[in-house]
Amino acid sequence: MIEITLNGDPHQISEGQNLVKLLQELNLDPTKVAIERNLEIVPKTTYQDVTLLKGDKLEIVHFIGGGK
Repeated sequence: MIEITLNGDPHQISEGQNLVKLLQELNLDPTKVAIERNLEIVPKTTYQDVTLLKGDKLEIVHFIGGGK
């Protein structure tokens, strides 16, 4: 297990985990989120290829539809 920071809070994940797996564990739809990793926006097309490392700082924003 390694520790990352997720939306400002410590979060434990498995070593070698990628963004797709993290989103699955968080029950988030990859098409409805934006992810910033260490102050850089991560393109959705690379989520599978981004392996998380100890100390990474992630901000995940979840889009919610609404309106009339």
